Amino acid sequence: MRRLALAAAALTLWPLGLLAQGLDPQLVAPGIWAIEGPAAQRDPQNLGNNATFGLIETPEGAVLVDPGGSWKGAEALHDVVRGLTDRPVTHVINTGGQDHRWLGNGYWQSQGAQVITSAAAFADQKDRASLQMTMLDALIGSDGLEGTEPAQPDVIFAASHELTLGGTRIEIHHVGPAHTPGDSLVWLPEARIVFTGDVVYIGRVLGVMEFSDSAHWLEAFAAIEALEPLHLVPGHGPATDLATAQRDTRDYLANLRARIRDHIDSGGDILGAVDVDQSDFAYLDQFDALARRNAQTVFEQMEWE
Repeated sequence: MRRLALAAAALTLWPLGLLAQGLDPQLVAPGIWAIEGPAAQRDPQNLGNNATFGLIETPEGAVLVDPGGSWKGAEALHDVVRGLTDRPVTHVINTGGQDHRWLGNGYWQSQGAQVITSAAAFADQKDRASLQMTMLDALIGSDGLEGTEPAQPDVIFAASHELTLGGTRIEIHHVGPAHTPGDSLVWLPEARIVFTGDVVYIGRVLGVMEFSDSAHWLEAFAAIEALEPLHLVPGHGPATDLATAQRDTRDYLANLRARIRDHIDSGGDILGAVDVDQSDFAYLDQFDALARRNAQTVFEQMEWE
């Protein structure tokens, strides 16, 4: 309890420069942190770090859940980590194939960390690396992208991988395809804390992309429910509980798929898909920007299910 109080008090003294970058550290349990980036699009200020990351401190080193969206984004994330622990980062886990889940790998490898990735995520990373680098160059600029190069992971696993460090058991389970083909969960069984990567979005609308699988996404979420976690660190948004994740992610996606199924069964087309009722979720950030696009993407997927 004293350690929690001291760590919480330290946040009141957090460097203003890091808060200005939008990196908000949140203590989840002793030695376990969520580091929340901004919900906004990637830009020169956030350096591609528009996601939530995780930090697990052990006596033998620290484990970072997702490396940051660029070399400089990883450096900014490292500044936050140094403010939370004096342990070196020995391992970095990639929870998927989005840029902020892996393009900072090279920085951490230069610091001596071992990078761990699922085979499905690695395949997705290779497939989209060129496109992601081009996109980041446009969004964060060549200065922000300086030093960033796609880096191959050190450990590639098929379905699951287990790491024990400093007496802390960390399980990694590939549950995708969901938002991306390689989405994985990072589970701390003793603390009953799960880092979900892009399987869970809190406070903002999730994104169903052409490489997403909306049907299997619900199965991936069910894997989280089966764990019965006490705390949940999402891929986007603040640390939370299972009920909030169910509301903001599972229920949104289940509603969208049900509405699109009704639309298809009644003879509706892709143009009309944008008008299916998603109004119960209008409270979510970026609803106006993403909801209609999500509807058309899910229509394209469900038309052939």
